[in-house]
Amino acid sequence: MTLQDTVGYCAAALTTGSFVPQAWLTLRSRDVSGISLAMYSAFAVGVALWLVYGTLLREWPIVVANAVTLALATTILGIKLVEDRRRGKRQPQRQTDVDNE
Repeated sequence: MTLQDTVGYCAAALTTGSFVPQAWLTLRSRDVSGISLAMYSAFAVGVALWLVYGTLLREWPIVVANAVTLALATTILGIKLVEDRRRGKRQPQRQTDVDNE
């Protein structure tokens, strides 16, 4: 393994590992209120493109890191979509709307 590979794998472990606590918390709590749908959507597409880029270059630190990060990010994004849809259907009326009726 080259120095470049070692640096790449260390960077991959740190950046990918940083998503694990958020994914775990989101899976456990189903609380997605602080998660931006637009940001996570753009992020997931960007990570997918990095995955393609790494695959085309055959740079395995890039491939491995982005494959795992994409799985974690799409899990969070999926929960966000499901929970927003579920809550949107059962969203109580705001108090000001009730008062005006």
